[in-house]
Amino acid sequence: MGTNDGGHRARAVAALAKRDYVTAADEYTRAGWRVLAEPRPGQGPFESDERGWVGDGLQYLTAAAVAYRVAGESTRAARRAVEGVAVARDLETGLDVPVQRACLAEFVADFRVAGDTDGAEKAYRDATDAYETLDGLESVHRWATAPLFEAAAATLKQVARGTADGEIAVSWEDIHGSDPADPSRFLGARPRFKRRRFRSLVDRVVDDGHLAAPRGTTEYGNDTYRCPNCDATDVNWVADSVLCLRCSAPMTRS
Repeated sequence: MGTNDGGHRARAVAALAKRDYVTAADEYTRAGWRVLAEPRPGQGPFESDERGWVGDGLQYLTAAAVAYRVAGESTRAARRAVEGVAVARDLETGLDVPVQRACLAEFVADFRVAGDTDGAEKAYRDATDAYETLDGLESVHRWATAPLFEAAAATLKQVARGTADGEIAVSWEDIHGSDPADPSRFLGARPRFKRRRFRSLVDRVVDDGHLAAPRGTTEYGNDTYRCPNCDATDVNWVADSVLCLRCSAPMTRS
């Protein structure tokens, strides 16, 4: 079971497929608010949570900020980013483990890039320092694959897909360091990579006027489906939509 977004994420993805980016951003915003209110049944956002499910709410707000910018709604994007920064900092109330706080600092930097507000460089450096000064961190793989950390990588991966013909353009190995035996450096690679790449990727999708849908379950060469936009038969099943893996348009049955 995932988080409780009330179906708004699925509606956001459907709007992305139609290139209706204002609606997509609005629905991502509503998904974020819904998850932030109650991440999972019976779980509040300010409670201690080793998995960090509330991170999905932050991720939807970062995606909303990017979608608003693609739609030309820069003021709304900046507002969403300011909101996201405030929420990420406030969530330290419940996510009080130092490695989780470092991930929240990473989100702060992401919001500044997504909404094109000031201070992203410093925020990424602060996040890097927060990771690299961790002491005695164990089970780094468990932390890196927790929902909070996966959520903090999701918008980066989604944005990058549009620059790579719908393929996986940013991998696990790209985001993390090469040696999990050195946990602080391994996780500290995340904000270092984003500091180098995230802004240019966001700028490119804004210039192109196209934000790809996130990648779900995929299949190549499925002749049952065909893209009416680019004629591809490579399918991306994500949320409630059946989309073209290449251009994110809704697929039609052949």
